[in-house]
Amino acid sequence: MLKYPERSNDYEGNQKMARVHNFSAGPAALPTSVLAEIADEMMDYRGCGMSVLEMSHRSSMYQQIIDDAEATLRRLLSIPNNYRVLFLQGGATLQFAGIPMNLMRRGRAGYIVTGNFANKAYKEAAKYGEAVLLASSEDTNFDRIPNMADINARIAAEAASDGLDYVYICQNNTIFGTMYHELPACGDVPLVADVSSCFLSQPLDVERYGLIYAGAQKNAGAAGVTVVIVRDDLIADGPAFAQTPQYMDLKAQAAKGSMLNTPNTFGIYVCGKVFRWVEETGGLAAMAERNWAKANLLYNLLEHSMLFHGTTQADSRSIANVTFRTDDAELDAAFVAGAAEHQIQNVKGHRLVGGMRASVYNAVTMEDVQALATYMKDFEAQHGLSQRSN
Repeated sequence: MLKYPERSNDYEGNQKMARVHNFSAGPAALPTSVLAEIADEMMDYRGCGMSVLEMSHRSSMYQQIIDDAEATLRRLLSIPNNYRVLFLQGGATLQFAGIPMNLMRRGRAGYIVTGNFANKAYKEAAKYGEAVLLASSEDTNFDRIPNMADINARIAAEAASDGLDYVYICQNNTIFGTMYHELPACGDVPLVADVSSCFLSQPLDVERYGLIYAGAQKNAGAAGVTVVIVRDDLIADGPAFAQTPQYMDLKAQAAKGSMLNTPNTFGIYVCGKVFRWVEETGGLAAMAERNWAKANLLYNLLEHSMLFHGTTQADSRSIANVTFRTDDAELDAAFVAGAAEHQIQNVKGHRLVGGMRASVYNAVTMEDVQALATYMKDFEAQHGLSQRSN
């Protein structure tokens, strides 16, 4: 029997807790030091005599919290001054409609469909104008990012003919385990990206985009906050549709500093803690190095396994979501059940793909990934198969 890495149960304050190896795709693992700090401040936030949960969003104390969260994120991503940072609610799903409502001024936008969420965004946009399908990988069950040369040629052709308000991508596909390793060349057409499952996992050049957004529940904090970063000129004239609901008006939200209504105060507070943690652990370049080390440990194992195989093409592999399976659904189910017995949780694949998925987000440690890798080797050995040689 192979030996599993020891799981440390210590966190700040030297309290002992039973912590599992959590590979959830979202809501996902949070840094234990952040959880400990939140716990310490839960009853009395820094001597103010109340919890952040009880604090008015109009108070000077809370204004410091949201201002610090934004300032930290701006440092991490080197966000230029001509971009607004918004902390909204409604998740990515609300932005599927919010983006065309705000940006589809000529009534025509291009969509690259590389997975379930990109497809949902594409279908939602078609309610508000012409959603042009620039490329798709649906024919191979979204196991890849389409050829970039073909994408770029199509963008250029569509932009030169009837024009495009923006080009939309989902940069990392959580369900299918694929990621763009190169961004489309959009010229003067703004690039809009859902970066939910790769947000803060690696450096990101904000100036390549007109708008990016991310649900916080994967890499940036707790569920219930959506971070939107948008270039000023794209929202300066207000939304493209006069009937856009006030909450979805990005110009109005920016003017009110994300406080058009009561925001998710506690969620933003948690985001600020996570942003600080990323900064204090070396920033995005260091985070990318750690994340690729974790992901590649699993990808290398899959390449040499006789039992497991990855479900994505090698040049489209995600930094955050490693998808794999056996060729037997019953064996997949047995693997997931056995994982739970080893305190390895949330590795069941999405129903659209099946098999298994390990989401190795920022707060997932190398120790967690090593425990999963050890279990995979052990499971394979128990089923009478040996690893392929180099």
